[in-house]
Amino acid sequence: MSYKNQRFFNICMVVLSWISVAFIGANNIRRFFPATIIIGMLEILNGLLGKKRKWWVFYKKPNSYLSGELSYNIGPFILISFLTLKFGYGNFKKFMFLSALIHAFFAFPFAYLAKRIKLFSLVRINHLQFFFYYLLKAPILYFIQFLFDKKEKAL
Repeated sequence: MSYKNQRFFNICMVVLSWISVAFIGANNIRRFFPATIIIGMLEILNGLLGKKRKWWVFYKKPNSYLSGELSYNIGPFILISFLTLKFGYGNFKKFMFLSALIHAFFAFPFAYLAKRIKLFSLVRINHLQFFFYYLLKAPILYFIQFLFDKKEKAL
């Protein structure tokens, strides 16, 4: 995939994700926004660590964080966080099942497709490790939201 196409793909991915967030509802956005932003910042830090350790590589130059991983972190990852909180929060098993389902799609078919179209490929981790890399953030997201809800009820 050319750099121009990759940049267009990244911009579309972020814009479509944020447009989709608008359909979640204003009350849900207001309720889940703090936890989602905190987990998003955590994912940005983890993304920088993964890039440094070469867990994955983006094919096209410039091989910077801004032209590669950032669009996934501020686009689909934020959308996934909102969706799993909206449809699963309050029932931890359901929340983890939804997270596993969504992250399995991203770690397996999407990551294979991304390698095939030369977007990115996994280098030092395999697809199962990539799946758990994302899935292990789900309980953290749930716990952060639980703390925010607990704080709101105390006020």
